[in-house]
Amino acid sequence: MVNMGELFAYPRIKNIQMDLVPVEDKEKHFQLEPGDLLFARQSLVLSGAGQCSLFLGNRQPTVFESHLIRCRLDTSRANPAFYFYFFRSPGGRRAMEEIVEQGAGASGIRGSDLVNLLVPFPAKKVQDAIASVLSTLDDRIALMRETNATLEAIAQAIFKSWFVDFDPVHAKQQGRIPEGMGEATAALFPDSFIESELGLLPSGWRKAALGDVVETLGGGTPDTKESSYWVPAEYCWTTPKDLSGIQSPVLLDTERKLSAKGVSKISSGLLPTGTLLMSSRAPIGYLAITQMPMAINQGYIAMLPGSILPPLYMLFWCQRNMDTIKSHANGSTFMEISKRSFRPLPILVPPPDLLDAFVAVAESIFGRIVENEKQARTLVAVRDILLPRLISGQLRLPEAESLIDEVAA
Repeated sequence: MVNMGELFAYPRIKNIQMDLVPVEDKEKHFQLEPGDLLFARQSLVLSGAGQCSLFLGNRQPTVFESHLIRCRLDTSRANPAFYFYFFRSPGGRRAMEEIVEQGAGASGIRGSDLVNLLVPFPAKKVQDAIASVLSTLDDRIALMRETNATLEAIAQAIFKSWFVDFDPVHAKQQGRIPEGMGEATAALFPDSFIESELGLLPSGWRKAALGDVVETLGGGTPDTKESSYWVPAEYCWTTPKDLSGIQSPVLLDTERKLSAKGVSKISSGLLPTGTLLMSSRAPIGYLAITQMPMAINQGYIAMLPGSILPPLYMLFWCQRNMDTIKSHANGSTFMEISKRSFRPLPILVPPPDLLDAFVAVAESIFGRIVENEKQARTLVAVRDILLPRLISGQLRLPEAESLIDEVAA
């Protein structure tokens, strides 16, 4: 173990409030460089006092402001990525908690305390190897999440082309063959438009109130003081908090679970797999499709499978119309969109055969998103298991690499 200050590239931590870009000459001393560690001074920043981030670089000169402490290490002796992972480990968080000061309403850290913090100091080659293993896992996770973002964008583009821009209808109206689809799918689109309150609509399509074509339900919260509603914890129960950190519109698990008795206290009960959830308050607009039966609290509007407009259609419709949805919210303490306000919203209803064709395409894409998200979660779990063991030396690198290869196979 060594004092953190012994690893610095200069004798003291420097920080200043500065957010001008491009950086002027007088500010260059406070310009970030790749490999700089950034620590949140207070709990209101970066999810907690002492929360550590690693600056990887930016196309524009970047400086840091007064809520952050910059730590620049001597890279001949210390690998910044290794120490970034150390501060993410349980041991690193415990070490940071020891220097947190309890202030008025918010805890905080000081650079002078960070300098004296004891940290592990394995050989540089060991630091490099551990950082490489953990970085490789993070890279794989990031790649899967990037792939999912691309897949979701593809599905959104198809939805927009078919149901917003009406590209196939325009093509047929002009005597052209619709692009990007087979003859059977192209035949499902008309070749003309009709006037409506929503503007020009493809012939044969109709306008409806959302509540007439989508079954919507709300949820509830059993008494949290009644243990029999929560133990044994058997059935998933979700609040919008479960959706706040997800990377894709896929809900694979919930933080809390209910007993059978607890489920019975919620009028909507267990909702089926494939239900679309939209948070209806604080904030409005989180969206995800459930991957298992679950109950919901009162912070959601749930859209059930089996409706005229299926959840996958509604997922992309809600994404495109979220501003309209939010404009119908109200509330004095916080804004909320109620089912009563949500159900009358006007929506376009294509013919059933065309909806089926879209769902077939979207399900194929969404299925890949679900599988990628499951794999990413597995890798996150493996990383979180390996991280403290590698940092503490309890696990050897060859064993860790073997486990990663086994999971990724």
